[in-house]
Amino acid sequence: MNRGRNRFNKFKKVLYLLAHIVSIFPVPIRMRLFGLIRNIKGIKGLALRYIVLKSLAKKCGDNVSIHPGVYIFNLNQLIIGDNVSIHPMCYIECYGGLSIGNDVSIAHSTTILSTTHNFSILTKAINNQGVSSCPVFVSDNVWIGCKATILGNINIGSGAVIGANSLVNKDVHKNCIVAGVPARKIKERI
Repeated sequence: MNRGRNRFNKFKKVLYLLAHIVSIFPVPIRMRLFGLIRNIKGIKGLALRYIVLKSLAKKCGDNVSIHPGVYIFNLNQLIIGDNVSIHPMCYIECYGGLSIGNDVSIAHSTTILSTTHNFSILTKAINNQGVSSCPVFVSDNVWIGCKATILGNINIGSGAVIGANSLVNKDVHKNCIVAGVPARKIKERI
C-alpha cells in the first residue's frame, strides 16, 4: 500500500542532495528545466520533477509525485506537504499563493487558480487591468476529483472530497463531500 512512500524513503537522502545541487543554478534555469522535464514518464520523470520542484517551491515535503503533463506556474509561491500526488494534465497557478497540506490527491485535469482578473474599471479594457492575488488553501487528507476547478480565495478543509467536474467557488468545510457546478455539499464523511 505504501510502495511510493517506501521507495521515496529509500532514496530520500539522494533526492535531497540532488535538490540542493540543483538549487545552485539560477531560478530562470531551474524554471526552464522544470518545463523541459514536464513530460518525462516513469520513475525517472517523477524523481527529476521532485528534485527541481524541491529547489523552487517555497516549501516542498516528502514523497510528492508530479505526474507527466502537469503545468505549475509561480512555484516560488507554492507550499506543498508530504505524500501529495498531482496527476497528469493539471493546471496550477500559484501566483496568489497556494498551500497544499499532507496526504492530498489531485486527480487528472484539475485546475487550481490563485488569481483573478480585475475588471471594475469600465473605461479600461479588462486585459489591461491586471490580476489580483487570491490565495488557495488545501488542508490535509483531501481528494480532488478529476477535472475539478478550484477558484481563488478558497479554503478546503481537512478530509474533504471534491467531486469530479466540480467548480469550487466557495470554501469547503472539514469532512464535506461537494460536487456540481457550482459545487454544493452532498453529504459529510462519517
